[in-house]
Amino acid sequence: MTTVTSKPKITWEKLPDDFPLPDEPVDNINQPTLAAALSESLEQTGRLRENTLVATNYGVCARLDGKIVIKAPDWMYVPRIEVSPENVRRSYTPHLQGDSPGIVIEFLSDTEGGEYSIKPTYPPGKWYFYEQVLRVPQYAIFEPQQGVLEVYQLNDSGRYILQQPQENRYWIDALGLFLGVWEGRKGNRQGYWLRWWDESGQLLPWGVELVEQERQRVQALIAQLRAAGIEPEV
Repeated sequence: MTTVTSKPKITWEKLPDDFPLPDEPVDNINQPTLAAALSESLEQTGRLRENTLVATNYGVCARLDGKIVIKAPDWMYVPRIEVSPENVRRSYTPHLQGDSPGIVIEFLSDTEGGEYSIKPTYPPGKWYFYEQVLRVPQYAIFEPQQGVLEVYQLNDSGRYILQQPQENRYWIDALGLFLGVWEGRKGNRQGYWLRWWDESGQLLPWGVELVEQERQRVQALIAQLRAAGIEPEV
């Protein structure tokens, strides 16, 4: 016999200042590095406004039938917040303090499959919370060891459906960018990364890549001057 679970009543209220936030360990040791790299290229290319919220392992709040639910996406992008950043240090409540996230990203855990949990009863699973409560337009799940990326889009029926990539990249509406998998080294980590590409297919660079591009530009200019018989001052 199938049990029918009624949809909970959803309300949006600021989390009490004295509410104890969960301190959950990070299951994937690469998660902080991967998340930081996603934000860095957006910042380096001037794509984050003052009223945009980009956060890692940061509580997103709602009340379901009067009970507080907090989920902390591994990475999320909120296009616009309506309050001072000082007021969203501990957590963020969509609809009350600004937009709902435009995209959330989870890095597949080594210890559990909560990223795929559609559990509707309290406390709900991540999939259910993002799809049915927050109604986040796009939800990405990345497995960094094998470099496997899945992106789900909220359809007209309010359900996530798996997107099909365009040349191995996924268009992310909230950012106006493509999201895809890139293999290489950053810092002391060699492996698969999530990265952004613009509409023309240009990869958004990290800070270290911008520095290298500038070094190459200067070297090319020096070579041109020397070819013209001019010794540049260094």
